[in-house]
Amino acid sequence: MASRADNIASNMSLANFSKATELKNRIWFTIGALIVFRFLSFVPLPGVNPLVLESLYSKTQGGILDLFNTFSGGSLQRMSLIALGVMPYITASIVVQLASSLHPSLAALKKEGESGRQKLNQYTRYGTVFLCAIQGWFLAAGLEAYGAQSGLQAVVQPGYMFRVGAVISLVGGTMFLLWLGEQITSRGIGNGVSLIIMAGIVSRFPSFGSNLFEGGRTGSISAAVIIGFIAMVVVLILFICFMERAQRRLLIQYPKRASAKGMMQADRSHLPLKINTAGVIPPIFASSLLLLPLTITQFAGNSVSTDSTTGVILQRVLQYLQHGQPLYMTLYAAGIIFFCFFYTAVVFNPEETAENLKKNGGFIPGIRPGKRTEDYLDYVLTRITVVGAIYLTMVCVIPEYMIAQTGIPLFLGGTSLLIVVNVTVDTISQVQSHLLAHQYGDLIKKAKLKGRLR
Repeated sequence: MASRADNIASNMSLANFSKATELKNRIWFTIGALIVFRFLSFVPLPGVNPLVLESLYSKTQGGILDLFNTFSGGSLQRMSLIALGVMPYITASIVVQLASSLHPSLAALKKEGESGRQKLNQYTRYGTVFLCAIQGWFLAAGLEAYGAQSGLQAVVQPGYMFRVGAVISLVGGTMFLLWLGEQITSRGIGNGVSLIIMAGIVSRFPSFGSNLFEGGRTGSISAAVIIGFIAMVVVLILFICFMERAQRRLLIQYPKRASAKGMMQADRSHLPLKINTAGVIPPIFASSLLLLPLTITQFAGNSVSTDSTTGVILQRVLQYLQHGQPLYMTLYAAGIIFFCFFYTAVVFNPEETAENLKKNGGFIPGIRPGKRTEDYLDYVLTRITVVGAIYLTMVCVIPEYMIAQTGIPLFLGGTSLLIVVNVTVDTISQVQSHLLAHQYGDLIKKAKLKGRLR
């Protein structure tokens, strides 16, 4: 059966793809939804003067907000309706998942299945609205304060009406993105929220490339640095693809059963454990946790005098948390490592897996069923998670440190590449699954037709 599936997967062609009507509809729906996302990124907030926004961004660019701007596809730079992107939702998801692991009532909800999951998703949306309101208020206050200090009027009519309108617009924009992501997940291809983040990153690639080659043309960036940067990107993509496909396969054996020929045979299968079970979640979670306080700090700092004690403290915080700074790299690496272990524990439960194996009569050779199997699974998972955490930390931190040291005017680091490659591989896998299901459906229909003719 496995060889048959491999042969069918290898024989996929454009002809087979053209016959998969449902798959084509899903792909077209996904493309259309992402186009809507890109259009929204160019719709400015009401009451904002777009001519002053470039000056505003030139003052606040550099550092952590460039990563925020990259994830939102340039929406922060244009102060669009979706300037906050989906980062408040990701931050709220972190809080709810942490709470569900620590709070007994939320942990009970998590075990209730689909109904409990829907309740936790509802709490996540409430948290998203709350975080959007806080970030939106400080964002609007920062726009007003900037216009007051620099002599440029970024806001046409500053005041509470503008702030309330900006908060409502930003909350509505983020919630619309969440709805759009859910529609992509259910009616399109791939994970909707991940595709939205990837689309924002990919939309910035042309400007990254033009900045790189413009620097080479003007002489500010040497040819050796450009070649080295391109080589680093290629090596990173290959390394990410290899590590994302790597897995530890545990042999699972079942008791001997009578076969069709009357012989006793023992069934065997494998339990695949990915080296990077958490996927792209750790760097996204770590980034969002850094972005939440720093967005507030950076925009709140515009309304505080730089000569005051508070202003000096805010400037120091922003200075130490720039790209390439030791404090930023340390916090980012620590966040990635923490969420690697945390999210792996969320998605894979050794106790539940061991119990299911015991109920089905399966066991790992040399390991007793039950508690010993649970301990062994936890031991193996911890070891491979250490490797996965080191891999994610290297891919995300080292390239950004090198970019900061070389002075390349880009913020295309390992985090962006990791998200793009991961989401692309996952989406291609789903496309192949749909094609495989379509071809199996055709085989079943042909078999039924032949049976009727006979």
